[in-house]
Amino acid sequence: MEGKKLRQLFLDYFKEKGHRMVRSSSLVPANDPTLLFANAGMNQFKEVFLGAEKREYTRATSAQKCVRAGGKHNDLDNVGKTARHHTFFEMLGNFSFGDYFKEEAIQYAWEFITEVLRIDRNRLYVSVFRDDDEAFEIWNKKMQLPADRIFRFGEKDNFWQMGDVGPCGPCSEIFYDHGEEYGCGKPDCTVGCECDRYVEIWNLVFMQFNRDTEGNMTPLPSPSIDTGMGLERLAAVMQGVNNNYDTDLFQNIIRDIEKKSGHRYGVDVKVDTAMRVLADHMRATVFLITDGVVPSNEGRGYVLRRIMRRAIRYGKKLNLPMPALYRFVGTVTDEMGGAYPELVENRKTVEKLVQIEEEQFDTTLEAGLKMLNRMIEKSDGKLDAENAFRLYDTFGFPIDLVEDVCLEKQVEVDRTGFEERLEQQRREGKARSRTRMTENPAESYRFLHDFPETEFTGYESQVEQGKVLAIIRNGEPVKQLSAGETGEILVDKTPFYVESGGQVNDTGTLESNGTKGVVKTLFMPIKGRRLHIVYLAEGSLKTGDKVTLTLDFERRNAIARNHTATHLLHSALRLVLGDHVKQAGSLVEPDKLRFDFSHFKKVSEQELAEIEQIVNRKVLENLPVETEVKGIDEARKMGAMALFGEKYGDRVRVVQIPGYSIELCGGTHVSRTGDIGSFVIVSEHSAASGIRRIEARTGLGALGYWGSFREEHRELKRVLKTGEDDLPQFVARKLDEIRQLRQELEKARLSGGVSESTEIKLTDGITLLLQEAPGLAPGLMRGKADNLKQNRSRTIVFLLTVTDDGCSYLLSSTKDLEGHFHSGNALRAVAPLLEGRGGGNPTMAQGGGKWTGKLADIANSIVEKLKNEVS
Repeated sequence: MEGKKLRQLFLDYFKEKGHRMVRSSSLVPANDPTLLFANAGMNQFKEVFLGAEKREYTRATSAQKCVRAGGKHNDLDNVGKTARHHTFFEMLGNFSFGDYFKEEAIQYAWEFITEVLRIDRNRLYVSVFRDDDEAFEIWNKKMQLPADRIFRFGEKDNFWQMGDVGPCGPCSEIFYDHGEEYGCGKPDCTVGCECDRYVEIWNLVFMQFNRDTEGNMTPLPSPSIDTGMGLERLAAVMQGVNNNYDTDLFQNIIRDIEKKSGHRYGVDVKVDTAMRVLADHMRATVFLITDGVVPSNEGRGYVLRRIMRRAIRYGKKLNLPMPALYRFVGTVTDEMGGAYPELVENRKTVEKLVQIEEEQFDTTLEAGLKMLNRMIEKSDGKLDAENAFRLYDTFGFPIDLVEDVCLEKQVEVDRTGFEERLEQQRREGKARSRTRMTENPAESYRFLHDFPETEFTGYESQVEQGKVLAIIRNGEPVKQLSAGETGEILVDKTPFYVESGGQVNDTGTLESNGTKGVVKTLFMPIKGRRLHIVYLAEGSLKTGDKVTLTLDFERRNAIARNHTATHLLHSALRLVLGDHVKQAGSLVEPDKLRFDFSHFKKVSEQELAEIEQIVNRKVLENLPVETEVKGIDEARKMGAMALFGEKYGDRVRVVQIPGYSIELCGGTHVSRTGDIGSFVIVSEHSAASGIRRIEARTGLGALGYWGSFREEHRELKRVLKTGEDDLPQFVARKLDEIRQLRQELEKARLSGGVSESTEIKLTDGITLLLQEAPGLAPGLMRGKADNLKQNRSRTIVFLLTVTDDGCSYLLSSTKDLEGHFHSGNALRAVAPLLEGRGGGNPTMAQGGGKWTGKLADIANSIVEKLKNEVS
C-alpha cells in the first residue's frame, strides 16, 4: 500500500471515530521557546493538554510534519547509516483532550492495525511502563494478547515526554516482528533488542502529568491521550521491506538521484548511504524552507545549514555536478505536494534558496580546504581535536570529510577528542535550552487559567470600560496596587493590542475614580490572557475595580498606517519582482515599518521607485480596507496569503483591499488606504540568505523623512554658495571643473614641474638625468620619466619625490642600454641611500624609503652607485 494511501486511511479511520482532522502545524513551533522544531504530533496541542487553551473539539487526528536534527531529539548523525533514522518524518497521531483514555486508545490502535490494515497479529508485541498494571490488563484481558507478548520496561523506554519540561506520562508501544532473518542472532534477542528485527511502530502516550524545570510532576487537568506512529515505519511494514528508505516515500526520490548521478542503488553500501542521506536531507530542506526557515549561522537556520551542507557533501561523493541539490526540490514537491500544498506554492522560492546556499558553500568549502591544508602542514602527522572541531563548527565540515582529506596525506585525526568536543557543545546547547525554558513565563502564571480570556475590543474601539480581574506584583498575585508602584493588570476586556505578527504593543492610560496609571506595554503569558504593565501615578487599584482603558490614539493610528502599508508593499513587491516573493517577517512600529521577503538579489533603484509609486498610487485611490473572520480553508481558497511559520486557528481574520491585496492578519489597520497619507522607502538590504529587507515610513514619518532631505538641500546650497535648485547639475559642473584643473596640474608636473633636471655624464656615451619632482604621485612618475627619455638614447633617468613621511623614487633607462644596465638591480643598489627598498625590470624600477632630505645632498653618492652598475 502506497504511503500516501496509508496517511489518508489513518486520518479517515479516526475521523469516523469522531476525531477532528487537523492540519499539520508549521515545523517552526508557535510561541514555544522550549522547542527548536516540531518533533511530535502533540506539539501543536501542548497548550490544550496543559489546560491553557480550549478547542471546540475534544478528539483530534493529524499527520504532522516533524524534524529531529537539533536539541534533545537529534537524529542527524545517524541518518543514512541506519534503516529508520530521519531528519524529516511524518507522525500520524490521534489525540484525546480529557475525552477517552487508556482503554479506548488501545482499542482504536489494535483495531486499526489488525482489522483495517490486517497486519498479522502473530507478528505484534507490546510494551507497557513497569508500574502500569492498568495498561497491562487492557492488553491482556480486553485485547486478548498473551502475557508473554507484553513487556514491562522502565522510564527510559516507556515514559514519554516532549522535552525536558512539559506534558508527559507512561506509554505503551506496539512492535512489529520483521522476522528472524533480520535479528542479531543472539539467544536473548527479543522486544527491546537494538537489532532490526523488532521495530516499534506506534507509541500510545497516556498523558497524565506536566513536568516543570525542577523535574516535579503535577497531574494535568484532565488525563489525555497522545499517540504517534511514524508513517515511514508503517509503510515499511505494509510494503514488506525492512528499511524505510526502500518504501515508495523515498524510492521515487532515490530513483531521481540514480538518474542524475549515474549510480545504482542497492549495489554499493557507500553509494546507498549517500543516496539515503541525500533523499532524507532534501525532504527536510524543502519542508523547512517552505515553513520559513532560511540557512544562517544561528538557531534553526544553523541546523538547516548543517543539513544542507551534509547533503552537499554526500552529493559530491556521488559525483553530482554542483550546484545539484536544488534540482531535487521538484522531485520532493511532486512526491509530497498532494498532502502538503504549501510545497507547490513555494517551489520556486525553495529552489532558488537552495541553489544560493550551495553556491555559497562551494566558496566556503574552498576556503575551508585551504585552512585544512595549512593545518595539515603544521600538524606533525596528527590533526588535533580543536582544529578538527573548528573546521566542523565554522565551515560545516563533516568529520568524515576532514578524515578523507587527512587520509590522503597520511595524517591522523584525533577523532576521540573531536567527539568529546562535540559532546561538550551539545551539553552547552542543552544548558542554554534549559535557560530558555526557565524564561518561559507560563509556569508562574498558571493561576491565570482560573480567569476567562481577555476580550479584545481594539478593532472597533480605542476606549473601553473593563473590570480588574487580577493584579500581579513582583511575580506574585496581590489584591491592591498603590501609587508609585508598577504591576501587571488583567482585565476582562481591553482595546490594547498585544504584540503579535510583527505589530508592537499599544500604550495608553488606565483610570478609575481618582486613580491614574500609565499602560507602558502588554504581554500574554497564557493564551488569551493579556496582562497590562501599569505604572500607577495616583491613587490605588484593587481587584474588582471598574477602569477606563484609553489608547494613545496618535500612536495607534501611526501603527495602523504602517501595518496597512506592509500589505500594500507586499502586493507591490509581487507585482514588480514576481510571485516568488513571500513575506518572511515584519516589524510594525509607530515611526517605521520593516518588511522581510524572499528574493534573491538586490532590488534595483528603478524597481524600488516603481514599488514605491505603486503603493502611493493605492494610497491616493483611497481604497477601502475590509476585514472579516473566515474558516481557515475558506480563507486560503480566497487566495489569502499567510505569514511564514505563523500559527493559525480554525477561524482566521482576513484583511482585504479589494482587487489588490488579501492576507491573513490579526493586526490593526486603517479603514481606507488614503488614511496612510504617504509612503516612502528608506532602505533596502539583505537580511539573510535569500531574504531581503525593506524599511519604510508612512504619514508624518514619511513627511519628516522628506523634510530632512529638504533641510539637507538648503544646507548644501549654503555650503556650495549657490542659489540654483538643480544641485546635481551644479555639483556635476563643479566636479568637471575640478577634473579639468587636476589634469592641467598633472600636465604641468609632467612637463617639468618646479625643478629642472640635472644632466650628468655618467660614462662615455651614457647620460644621467637627475630630477626632484615635488608633489608627483608615484603612479605618474613613469609618465614623467618617459617624457624625459623622449628622443634620447643611452640615457638613464632618476626621479625623486620627497614628502614629510618619506620618499618615492624611480630609475628608468632607454632600451638601447639593455644588456649594459639593469634598472631593477641598480635601484636595489641605490635604495639603501634613501633608507628604502625597490626593484623592477631592466628598463624600469621603482621604490620607496624613509629619507626626507634633498636630492642635492646625496646626488654624488647616487652617481657613484650607478656608475658601478654600468657594464
